[in-house]
Amino acid sequence: MILTRVVVLAFAATYVVSGFSRTVAVVSGGPIRLKPDPTHLATPQAARTTKDAVFTAEQARRGEVLYQFICATCHGPALSGIEAAPPLAGTTFSASWSGAPVSDLFERIRISMPQDKPGSLGRQQAADVVAYILSFNKAPAGPTELPGDADVLKAITIATAQ
Repeated sequence: MILTRVVVLAFAATYVVSGFSRTVAVVSGGPIRLKPDPTHLATPQAARTTKDAVFTAEQARRGEVLYQFICATCHGPALSGIEAAPPLAGTTFSASWSGAPVSDLFERIRISMPQDKPGSLGRQQAADVVAYILSFNKAPAGPTELPGDADVLKAITIATAQ
């Protein structure tokens, strides 16, 4: 066990170990009490998916403009894929991306796209394109934009309609 905090108050010392605090009287023969320490109890966050309206309609519209201008040449205007570029919609997209964190798709786009100029999209532009792809795949829009932060996007799982 790792000692995480020691506080000495008058004649007692409080030790917090693995989420429990132990108060020990400094004078010999003092009481020993165990009680939960609420500052160390983590509240698990509810799992979020793309069905939880994680982007706005306006963001998806911005993403569509970027997609049609930058991505459609390889992936097709209807996200159906052309030659070596995979589809970004439908059953192939679902099979490849369902259950993956949104951060994976975001980083793939941000780092390696477009093919002729990889890494040229900014974080917010990549998030906008992801929002469009999710919207095209029937994910609902909501009141909050999808952020351009991969760490935040790790907590959102892609849930496809297919």
